[in-house]
Amino acid sequence: MDALSLTLPILRSLGDGLLQLVYPGVCQICLKPLGSSLLEFCSGCRAILKHDTLQACWRCGLSVGPHEDLTGGCVRCRNESFHFSRVLRLGVYEGLLREVVLRLKSGAGESLAWAMGKLFAERMEGLVGHGSTDGVLSVPLHWRRRTSRGYNQSEVLARSIARHLRLPYLNAGLVRVKRTQPQVGLSAAERRHNVCEAFAVRRPSVVQGKRLLLLDDVMTTSSTASEVAGVLRKAGAAEIVAGVLARRTI
Repeated sequence: MDALSLTLPILRSLGDGLLQLVYPGVCQICLKPLGSSLLEFCSGCRAILKHDTLQACWRCGLSVGPHEDLTGGCVRCRNESFHFSRVLRLGVYEGLLREVVLRLKSGAGESLAWAMGKLFAERMEGLVGHGSTDGVLSVPLHWRRRTSRGYNQSEVLARSIARHLRLPYLNAGLVRVKRTQPQVGLSAAERRHNVCEAFAVRRPSVVQGKRLLLLDDVMTTSSTASEVAGVLRKAGAAEIVAGVLARRTI
């Protein structure tokens, strides 16, 4: 585990403590008083965020009907090729979860991203962990976008999940080498072209032979996650599972 992975949780704990001094015992989303609770969210917000009301396809993460045959994936992804093996999602990109994802994209969303990572980790317990996963990574931002935003929300999510699942956050030098345009508004084909050859792994030895959990905040067509997973596979990774807070409906 790298030095940053060891020190970040300590700094995060200090930051959370300072937040509690400014806003003592309030929900990070609705600011409702929490009383003596040590949780980051009120019971109402937690219930909404943790309860995925729709069944999801294990292969692409899209919502499916309760009786759909998911052998080989759903009807929309069965003939698609992905570099990841499956998708784990917290929920659908709508309502409160959509509001949270949008807040994460602001410079003030870092503490919320850490709390959401902890909440997502609770969902993942039993699905990934020691014995089935060797480490956690995040989809990188281009350095210019990271500088303007102040942090990468996907990295904070991933580090939080890694900490709470007791898995290493792997610093494999996964970088975005091409400044892509925002994916919003692009067609599926345009999204694939936009992220093509946009990523690189600077330290392949870190991921060689490993089963990885790749985190991002939102997934629409899966082009970004699949492109990053493909780069990791070329670097020698054995398997990649994509984890995403919110899955958009195509």
